[in-house]
Amino acid sequence: MVREKVTVSTRTLQWKCVESRVDNKRLCYGRFILSPLIKGQADTIGIAMRRALLGEIEGTCITRAKSEKIPHEYSTIVGIQESVHEILMNLKEIVLRSNLYGTCGAFICARGPGYVTAQDIISPPSVEIVDNTQHIARLTEPIDLCIGLQIERNRGYRYSIKRPHNFQDGSYPIDAVFMPVRNANHSIHSYGNGNERQEILFLEIWTNGSLTPKEALHEASRNLIDLFIPFSPCGRKKLYI
Repeated sequence: MVREKVTVSTRTLQWKCVESRVDNKRLCYGRFILSPLIKGQADTIGIAMRRALLGEIEGTCITRAKSEKIPHEYSTIVGIQESVHEILMNLKEIVLRSNLYGTCGAFICARGPGYVTAQDIISPPSVEIVDNTQHIARLTEPIDLCIGLQIERNRGYRYSIKRPHNFQDGSYPIDAVFMPVRNANHSIHSYGNGNERQEILFLEIWTNGSLTPKEALHEASRNLIDLFIPFSPCGRKKLYI
């Protein structure tokens, strides 16, 4: 864990990381400050940044699984400890990092007895598994488990729509949680007197390990800037010259 003493500038607007730690492969934490701000600015920035952190950053996850040997989602398979539904929920929790544009395919092919984990996922080089130890299933007998996967990069949350024709071909959609930021909070510290009163904005960010809190902060800031560029008199083209 890295922790730094908070010092407040009275001149130029500055930001700084004052605390950073990695609790495990799938949980990173960062605490940042921005100061000095005049009264009201900290709340304006904090609310916008929190929404951008939670909703505007792209992430990668498994959105579909396919296996012709599975009759329906709530079935059980001889030789596998987990039900099909439990396996799908475990696949939903797999944390991935990628530079994908759209979707790609991957697959699992394992033989029991033994444990099937994220390291058994065979994916393209553009997709990286953050934690290879994540559990998927336990095979209690010498059987083969083969599952085709669809991996997608997007943003936000997408609830899977389950249609009967999907189950007939052994294809099962998975609720997609693309958000790499698990949580984000902001708080404000005020100091000074009267008209000289100023504020310090504190931002706390927790990520799933697919990117660091600092990377999340940078990406959310860029996304916010892109949203406001059309309102600039210079326009997008001139602003980057």
